[in-house]
Amino acid sequence: MAERETATIFAPASVGNVAVGFDVLGHAVQGAGDTVTVERCPERGEIRVVEVTGGVTDLPRAQGENTASAAAAAMASALGLGSGFQIRLHKGIPLGSGMGGSAASAVGAVVALNQLLRAHLPLDALYPFALVGEAVASGGAHGDNVAPCLVGGLTVVGPALGARVIRVPTPAELRCVLVHPELRLDTRDSRAALPGSVPLATVVAQTANLAALICACFHGDLELLGRALRDVMIEPHRGGGIPGFASVQAAAMDQGALGCSVSGAGPSVFAWFTDEARAGAGLLSMKRAFTDAGQQAEGFITPVGGPGARRV
Repeated sequence: MAERETATIFAPASVGNVAVGFDVLGHAVQGAGDTVTVERCPERGEIRVVEVTGGVTDLPRAQGENTASAAAAAMASALGLGSGFQIRLHKGIPLGSGMGGSAASAVGAVVALNQLLRAHLPLDALYPFALVGEAVASGGAHGDNVAPCLVGGLTVVGPALGARVIRVPTPAELRCVLVHPELRLDTRDSRAALPGSVPLATVVAQTANLAALICACFHGDLELLGRALRDVMIEPHRGGGIPGFASVQAAAMDQGALGCSVSGAGPSVFAWFTDEARAGAGLLSMKRAFTDAGQQAEGFITPVGGPGARRV
Protein backbone atom coordinates (compact mmCIF):
# COMPACT_ATOMS: atom_id res chain seq x y z
CA MET A 1 0.00 0.00 0.00
CA ALA A 2 1.34 3.44 -0.94
CA GLU A 3 2.12 5.81 1.88
CA ARG A 4 -0.38 8.57 2.41
CA GLU A 5 1.05 11.83 1.09
CA THR A 6 -1.14 14.43 2.82
CA ALA A 7 -3.43 14.78 5.81
CA THR A 8 -5.68 17.72 6.63
CA ILE A 9 -7.07 18.57 10.06
CA PHE A 10 -9.52 21.21 11.28
CA ALA A 11 -8.50 22.47 14.73
CA PRO A 12 -11.13 24.55 16.55
CA ALA A 13 -10.83 27.83 18.39
CA SER A 14 -11.10 27.71 22.16
CA VAL A 15 -11.81 29.73 25.28
CA GLY A 16 -8.77 29.74 27.55
CA ASN A 17 -8.88 30.12 31.35
CA VAL A 18 -12.72 30.03 31.41
CA ALA A 19 -12.58 32.89 33.92
CA VAL A 20 -11.50 30.88 36.98
CA GLY A 21 -8.86 28.46 35.66
CA PHE A 22 -5.85 30.53 34.63
CA ASP A 23 -3.60 28.34 32.43
CA VAL A 24 -5.39 25.13 33.46
CA LEU A 25 -8.98 25.31 32.17
CA GLY A 26 -10.31 25.74 28.63
CA HIS A 27 -13.08 24.64 26.31
CA ALA A 28 -13.38 24.11 22.58
CA VAL A 29 -15.84 26.10 20.48
CA GLN A 30 -17.76 25.05 17.41
CA GLY A 31 -17.35 27.31 14.40
CA ALA A 32 -14.06 29.14 14.00
CA GLY A 33 -10.81 27.25 13.58
CA ASP A 34 -7.60 26.67 11.62
CA THR A 35 -7.19 24.11 8.86
CA VAL A 36 -3.76 22.49 8.73
CA THR A 37 -2.44 20.28 5.93
CA VAL A 38 0.78 18.31 6.36
CA GLU A 39 2.38 16.88 3.24
CA ARG A 40 5.23 14.41 2.97
CA CYS A 41 8.20 16.09 1.25
CA PRO A 42 11.33 13.96 1.78
CA GLU A 43 13.43 15.91 -0.69
CA ARG A 44 13.35 18.99 1.55
CA GLY A 45 14.64 17.17 4.62
CA GLU A 46 13.02 19.72 6.94
CA ILE A 47 9.67 20.76 8.35
CA ARG A 48 8.52 24.12 7.10
CA VAL A 49 5.36 26.13 6.58
CA VAL A 50 5.11 26.77 2.84
CA GLU A 51 1.73 28.51 2.63
CA VAL A 52 -0.50 30.60 4.89
CA THR A 53 -3.96 31.65 3.73
CA GLY A 54 -7.13 32.94 5.34
CA GLY A 55 -7.51 35.90 7.66
CA VAL A 56 -3.78 36.02 8.42
CA THR A 57 -0.99 35.52 5.88
CA ASP A 58 2.12 37.26 7.28
CA LEU A 59 3.19 34.52 9.70
CA PRO A 60 6.79 33.28 9.97
CA ARG A 61 7.51 30.14 7.96
CA ALA A 62 10.72 28.80 9.52
CA GLN A 63 10.62 25.64 11.62
CA GLY A 64 11.46 27.25 14.94
CA GLU A 65 9.34 30.35 14.45
CA ASN A 66 5.89 29.00 13.59
CA THR A 67 3.70 27.16 16.09
CA ALA A 68 2.68 24.50 13.58
CA SER A 69 6.19 23.68 12.33
CA ALA A 70 7.68 23.76 15.84
CA ALA A 71 5.05 21.31 17.12
CA ALA A 72 5.48 19.00 14.13
CA ALA A 73 9.27 19.13 14.48
CA ALA A 74 9.06 18.15 18.15
CA MET A 75 6.91 15.16 17.23
CA ALA A 76 9.12 14.14 14.30
CA SER A 77 12.20 14.29 16.52
CA ALA A 78 10.59 12.16 19.22
CA LEU A 79 9.62 9.56 16.62
CA GLY A 80 13.05 9.59 15.00
CA LEU A 81 11.75 10.62 11.59
CA GLY A 82 14.25 11.45 8.88
CA SER A 83 12.01 12.57 6.04
CA GLY A 84 10.79 16.11 5.51
CA PHE A 85 7.28 17.54 5.66
CA GLN A 86 5.69 20.77 4.56
CA ILE A 87 2.72 22.48 6.15
CA ARG A 88 -0.05 24.59 4.70
CA LEU A 89 -2.10 26.72 7.10
CA HIS A 90 -5.50 28.24 6.53
CA LYS A 91 -6.04 30.64 9.42
CA GLY A 92 -9.64 30.96 10.48
CA ILE A 93 -8.76 32.40 13.89
CA PRO A 94 -7.57 36.03 14.08
CA LEU A 95 -4.15 36.67 15.62
CA GLY A 96 -4.13 38.03 19.15
CA SER A 97 -7.86 37.35 19.52
CA GLY A 98 -7.91 35.33 22.73
CA MET A 99 -9.43 32.42 20.78
CA GLY A 100 -6.48 30.02 20.82
CA GLY A 101 -5.16 30.60 17.31
CA SER A 102 -1.58 29.58 18.08
CA ALA A 103 -2.77 26.44 19.87
CA ALA A 104 -5.02 25.50 16.94
CA SER A 105 -2.17 25.65 14.44
CA ALA A 106 0.07 23.56 16.68
CA VAL A 107 -2.64 21.00 17.41
CA GLY A 108 -3.65 20.77 13.77
CA ALA A 109 -0.06 20.07 12.74
CA VAL A 110 0.56 17.20 15.18
CA VAL A 111 -2.83 15.57 14.61
CA ALA A 112 -2.30 15.80 10.84
CA LEU A 113 1.19 14.31 11.17
CA ASN A 114 -0.23 11.51 13.33
CA GLN A 115 -2.78 10.77 10.59
CA LEU A 116 -0.25 11.01 7.79
CA LEU A 117 2.16 8.59 9.46
CA ARG A 118 -0.61 6.26 10.63
CA ALA A 119 1.20 6.48 13.96
CA HIS A 120 -2.04 5.93 15.91
CA LEU A 121 -0.68 7.83 18.91
CA PRO A 122 -3.39 8.62 21.46
CA LEU A 123 -4.35 12.27 21.80
CA ASP A 124 -2.69 12.57 25.22
CA ALA A 125 0.59 11.56 23.59
CA LEU A 126 0.28 14.44 21.11
CA TYR A 127 -0.33 17.03 23.82
CA PRO A 128 3.36 17.65 24.76
CA PHE A 129 4.30 18.20 21.11
CA ALA A 130 1.54 20.75 20.61
CA LEU A 131 2.72 22.54 23.77
CA VAL A 132 6.12 23.05 22.14
CA GLY A 133 4.39 24.91 19.33
CA GLU A 134 2.22 26.95 21.69
CA ALA A 135 5.33 28.11 23.53
CA VAL A 136 6.65 29.72 20.34
CA ALA A 137 3.74 32.17 20.37
CA SER A 138 3.01 32.68 24.06
CA GLY A 139 6.45 32.30 25.58
CA GLY A 140 5.50 29.31 27.72
CA ALA A 141 3.95 25.85 27.60
CA HIS A 142 0.42 26.90 28.54
CA GLY A 143 -2.07 24.12 27.83
CA ASP A 144 -5.42 25.75 28.54
CA ASN A 145 -6.10 26.27 24.80
CA VAL A 146 -4.10 23.32 23.50
CA ALA A 147 -5.98 20.66 25.47
CA PRO A 148 -9.57 21.50 24.47
CA CYS A 149 -8.52 22.08 20.88
CA LEU A 150 -6.99 18.61 20.87
CA VAL A 151 -9.70 16.54 22.59
CA GLY A 152 -12.74 18.84 22.62
CA GLY A 153 -15.05 19.82 25.45
CA LEU A 154 -14.06 21.44 28.74
CA THR A 155 -10.61 20.29 29.87
CA VAL A 156 -8.27 20.53 32.83
CA VAL A 157 -4.48 20.37 32.55
CA GLY A 158 -1.62 21.17 34.89
CA PRO A 159 1.79 20.10 36.21
CA ALA A 160 0.34 17.40 38.48
CA LEU A 161 -1.32 15.76 35.48
CA GLY A 162 1.78 15.66 33.32
CA ALA A 163 0.72 14.87 29.76
CA ARG A 164 -2.77 13.81 30.80
CA VAL A 165 -5.75 15.84 29.64
CA ILE A 166 -8.88 15.52 31.79
CA ARG A 167 -12.26 16.20 30.21
CA VAL A 168 -14.90 17.69 32.50
CA PRO A 169 -18.55 16.92 31.69
CA THR A 170 -20.77 19.92 31.02
CA PRO A 171 -24.58 20.16 30.94
CA ALA A 172 -25.70 19.59 27.34
CA GLU A 173 -27.88 22.69 27.33
CA LEU A 174 -25.00 25.08 28.11
CA ARG A 175 -24.20 27.56 25.37
CA CYS A 176 -21.22 29.88 25.04
CA VAL A 177 -21.37 33.25 23.32
CA LEU A 178 -17.96 34.31 22.06
CA VAL A 179 -17.59 37.88 20.79
CA HIS A 180 -14.42 39.21 19.16
CA PRO A 181 -13.83 42.96 18.68
CA GLU A 182 -11.60 44.15 15.84
CA LEU A 183 -8.64 44.51 18.14
CA ARG A 184 -5.42 42.53 18.60
CA LEU A 185 -3.84 41.72 21.95
CA ASP A 186 -0.75 39.51 21.80
CA THR A 187 -0.54 36.89 24.53
CA ARG A 188 3.01 37.82 25.50
CA ASP A 189 2.02 41.46 26.03
CA SER A 190 -1.12 40.51 27.92
CA ARG A 191 0.81 38.24 30.28
CA ALA A 192 3.43 40.92 30.84
CA ALA A 193 0.71 43.23 32.15
CA LEU A 194 -0.22 40.81 34.96
CA PRO A 195 1.12 41.44 38.48
CA GLY A 196 4.05 39.41 39.76
CA SER A 197 2.22 38.46 42.93
CA VAL A 198 -1.39 38.13 44.05
CA PRO A 199 -2.83 38.60 47.57
CA LEU A 200 -3.49 35.35 49.39
CA ALA A 201 -7.19 36.18 49.85
CA THR A 202 -7.57 36.59 46.09
CA VAL A 203 -5.91 33.24 45.43
CA VAL A 204 -8.20 31.54 47.94
CA ALA A 205 -11.31 33.11 46.40
CA GLN A 206 -10.26 32.15 42.88
CA THR A 207 -9.40 28.61 43.94
CA ALA A 208 -12.80 28.25 45.60
CA ASN A 209 -14.52 29.43 42.42
CA LEU A 210 -12.54 26.96 40.30
CA ALA A 211 -13.38 24.08 42.63
CA ALA A 212 -17.04 25.07 42.68
CA LEU A 213 -17.17 25.28 38.88
CA ILE A 214 -15.71 21.80 38.47
CA CYS A 215 -18.15 20.39 41.04
CA ALA A 216 -21.07 22.18 39.38
CA CYS A 217 -20.17 20.69 35.99
CA PHE A 218 -19.95 17.15 37.35
CA HIS A 219 -23.27 17.52 39.16
CA GLY A 220 -25.07 19.55 36.48
CA ASP A 221 -25.76 22.29 39.04
CA LEU A 222 -26.45 25.41 36.97
CA GLU A 223 -27.17 27.56 40.02
CA LEU A 224 -23.75 26.78 41.51
CA LEU A 225 -22.17 27.24 38.10
CA GLY A 226 -23.56 30.76 37.96
CA ARG A 227 -22.05 31.62 41.33
CA ALA A 228 -18.69 30.06 40.49
CA LEU A 229 -18.03 31.64 37.08
CA ARG A 230 -16.39 34.77 38.52
CA ASP A 231 -12.77 35.77 37.87
CA VAL A 232 -11.40 37.78 40.79
CA MET A 233 -7.72 37.32 39.93
CA ILE A 234 -6.98 37.92 36.23
CA GLU A 235 -9.99 39.78 34.85
CA PRO A 236 -9.38 42.94 36.94
CA HIS A 237 -6.03 43.36 35.16
CA ARG A 238 -7.06 42.35 31.63
CA GLY A 239 -10.57 43.72 31.43
CA GLY A 240 -9.38 47.32 31.59
CA GLY A 241 -7.36 46.83 28.41
CA ILE A 242 -10.44 45.91 26.37
CA PRO A 243 -12.50 48.95 25.30
CA GLY A 244 -16.09 48.54 26.48
CA PHE A 245 -15.43 45.37 28.48
CA ALA A 246 -17.47 46.40 31.53
CA SER A 247 -20.43 47.30 29.32
CA VAL A 248 -20.17 44.06 27.36
CA GLN A 249 -20.06 42.06 30.57
CA ALA A 250 -23.05 43.93 31.97
CA ALA A 251 -24.97 43.37 28.72
CA ALA A 252 -24.38 39.62 28.98
CA MET A 253 -25.44 39.45 32.61
CA ASP A 254 -28.56 41.50 31.88
CA GLN A 255 -29.58 38.81 29.39
CA GLY A 256 -29.26 36.05 31.99
CA ALA A 257 -25.66 34.89 31.51
CA LEU A 258 -24.29 32.56 34.17
CA GLY A 259 -21.04 34.48 33.89
CA CYS A 260 -19.03 36.58 31.46
CA SER A 261 -15.30 37.22 31.29
CA VAL A 262 -12.24 37.62 29.09
CA SER A 263 -11.49 34.74 26.74
CA GLY A 264 -7.85 33.79 27.18
CA ALA A 265 -5.64 36.85 26.97
CA GLY A 266 -8.42 38.83 25.25
CA PRO A 267 -9.75 40.90 23.64
CA SER A 268 -12.52 38.37 22.90
CA VAL A 269 -15.16 38.07 25.59
CA PHE A 270 -17.18 34.95 26.37
CA ALA A 271 -20.37 34.31 28.31
CA TRP A 272 -22.13 31.09 29.33
CA PHE A 273 -25.91 30.80 29.04
CA THR A 274 -28.36 28.10 30.05
CA ASP A 275 -30.12 27.86 26.69
CA GLU A 276 -30.07 28.93 23.04
CA ALA A 277 -32.68 31.69 23.40
CA ARG A 278 -30.81 33.52 26.16
CA ALA A 279 -27.57 33.04 24.25
CA GLY A 280 -29.09 34.62 21.14
CA ALA A 281 -30.24 37.66 23.09
CA GLY A 282 -26.87 37.84 24.82
CA LEU A 283 -24.97 37.78 21.53
CA LEU A 284 -26.91 40.75 20.18
CA SER A 285 -26.51 42.73 23.40
CA MET A 286 -22.79 42.02 23.72
CA LYS A 287 -22.08 43.05 20.12
CA ARG A 288 -24.15 46.21 20.60
CA ALA A 289 -22.15 47.09 23.73
CA PHE A 290 -18.90 46.75 21.82
CA THR A 291 -20.30 48.93 19.03
CA ASP A 292 -21.32 51.58 21.55
CA ALA A 293 -17.72 51.53 22.79
CA GLY A 294 -16.45 52.19 19.27
CA GLN A 295 -15.43 48.62 18.54
CA GLN A 296 -16.85 46.63 15.64
CA ALA A 297 -17.30 43.04 16.75
CA GLU A 298 -18.28 39.62 15.45
CA GLY A 299 -19.57 36.73 17.48
CA PHE A 300 -21.21 33.34 17.48
CA ILE A 301 -22.93 30.81 19.71
CA THR A 302 -21.39 27.43 20.42
CA PRO A 303 -21.99 24.47 22.71
CA VAL A 304 -19.59 24.56 25.65
CA GLY A 305 -18.68 20.95 24.89
CA GLY A 306 -17.57 21.59 21.30
CA PRO A 307 -15.61 18.95 19.34
CA GLY A 308 -11.82 18.85 19.19
CA ALA A 309 -9.48 18.56 16.22
CA ARG A 310 -10.80 16.33 13.44
CA ARG A 311 -9.93 15.14 9.98
CA VAL A 312 -11.32 17.11 7.06
